[in-house]
Amino acid sequence: MIVYIKLLLTALFWGGTFIAGRVVAGDVGPFSAAFFRFLIASIFLVIFTYRMEGKLPLLEKRQMIPVFLLGMTGVFSYNVFFFKGLKLIHAGRASIIIAGNPIFITLFSAYFFKEKLNLIKGVGIVISVIGAMIVISKGSVGEIVNGGIGWGEIFIFICVLSWVAYSLIGKAVMNGLSPLASVTYSSVIGTVMLFFPGLFEGMFNNFSSYSPMVWLSIFYLGFFGTVIGFVWYYEGIKKIGAMRAGLFINFVPICAVVLAFFMLDEPITLSLLIGTVLVCSGVYLTNKRFPPDTVESTVKTDVIVNRETMV
Repeated sequence: MIVYIKLLLTALFWGGTFIAGRVVAGDVGPFSAAFFRFLIASIFLVIFTYRMEGKLPLLEKRQMIPVFLLGMTGVFSYNVFFFKGLKLIHAGRASIIIAGNPIFITLFSAYFFKEKLNLIKGVGIVISVIGAMIVISKGSVGEIVNGGIGWGEIFIFICVLSWVAYSLIGKAVMNGLSPLASVTYSSVIGTVMLFFPGLFEGMFNNFSSYSPMVWLSIFYLGFFGTVIGFVWYYEGIKKIGAMRAGLFINFVPICAVVLAFFMLDEPITLSLLIGTVLVCSGVYLTNKRFPPDTVESTVKTDVIVNRETMV
């Protein structure tokens, strides 16, 4: 019972990252915000890794470039565009666009890794794409063809592409590293690479001007949205399996939309509501079932693929 509560709270935490990100993006530059978020996350991830696994394993030569790319895609690129996007569009809309991550991961996995696509997954992909288009265009799908998409939506979509790259690279890295070690290394590398852009952005000059709410939001993003969310999700996968734990991902955009409504006074429009239902339904169908003989093998890869569909 406790594991299900933790997984539900994880979805709530990940949904909350969009609200916290929206608060931070209004006052802090994207490089600075990403640096402080993952500085906090890296410290706690290193502690958790030592506590749960006894050590942080040394990287082999063949792992160095992939792990570096993990940090550059899943931490550096994803979060810079995450904050840039949230400065321009509502948190609820951003969460629905990012909720399409598993769809694109499934498509690219089928292309690069020759993973099979069955009819149910195909239907799920189509439904999710339609839902995302409705959200992005605010119900006027024809506007997408006519170029009626703002920079905010473009930045958030780059987040999706960054996470797809992170996930596909992660599949290769996970052969020799645990999920927790992989995320810890990528977080540390991303933090280091964010330091100099953040420095030039003036993060230390503006350091004292950040409000308590901004700092609270940054801590939330780093600790609850990244560390606790990942650790609890990883625990869920170990205890009830990747398939059942992965279903809780569907609650992330719903939590984000509801929290944005109550905390940021963002309207729940008809197009947003319809898009949310379609995207969540499509993601559910795409990840509905695994062949019995592959469930165990997907436990490790699903941690990176499904984590932060969202964050």
